[in-house]
Amino acid sequence: METSIVFAGFGGQGVLFAGQLLAYAGMEEGRHVTWIPSYGPEMRGGTANCTVIVSEEPIGAPVVARPDVAVVLNQPSYDKYEPLVKPGGLLVVNSSIITAVSTRADIEIVYVPANALAEEYGTTKMMNVAAVGALLARRPLLPLTVVQQTLAAHLPASKQHLVEANLRVLQAGWQAAEGVVA
Repeated sequence: METSIVFAGFGGQGVLFAGQLLAYAGMEEGRHVTWIPSYGPEMRGGTANCTVIVSEEPIGAPVVARPDVAVVLNQPSYDKYEPLVKPGGLLVVNSSIITAVSTRADIEIVYVPANALAEEYGTTKMMNVAAVGALLARRPLLPLTVVQQTLAAHLPASKQHLVEANLRVLQAGWQAAEGVVA
């Protein structure tokens, strides 16, 4: 089974790291993965997105026009990717800053207050991890324990003091989305 995921938001929201986290976790599980980043010339505040594919079989092409899952962290990303999610797919919406409500009935939508969850554990900069937790609660494409181990192993050295907080935020995102479907 192959799952394509787009993470999208502003630069500085950890969009690329969220994608890398899933790609590394997929490799740890022995899956085939691709990770393709895309960002504007502005590092913080500009647009950023990445596409991740996790598959049990070799991946034919890393380009995705209609993702199975979109994780949108800001309003411009919601506007761009909400209509592109495949029917039957999943849209994870950061409801802390996105006020729009989708009218699509052909996809599953989870509204998770990613910023608020992250802030509870220290800093909104961990909101990307809350969104990953929400994604995995609704689409368990990788075991949460593997993602937790990968998070601890791949958090940059300058952020290692935040490992425990990130793990709690990952779990909080999971719990926020576990039984919630719009």
